[in-house]
Amino acid sequence: MMKVLIPSALRSYTKEREVEASGATLTELVANLDRRYPGVRFRMIDEQDRMRPHIRFFVNGEQVFDLARPLRPSDAVHIVQALSGG
Repeated sequence: MMKVLIPSALRSYTKEREVEASGATLTELVANLDRRYPGVRFRMIDEQDRMRPHIRFFVNGEQVFDLARPLRPSDAVHIVQALSGG
């Protein structure tokens, strides 16, 4: 199981800052999170299975743009949500 850091805007789903999830790819990890926290995937991934513009994924500190990115159980995944407003 990987440690996944959840942004504050999505904590209404997880109720926690950090959760554990599994998956061989980022797509599988997000699906695993959605099984445990229904609805969270839609907040990160759009209807065309692309990352939403305000969401960033980091694996071991490196920004990842490809949802097919392979993951290892020892990886740390951070989900970051950009804030906007005026």
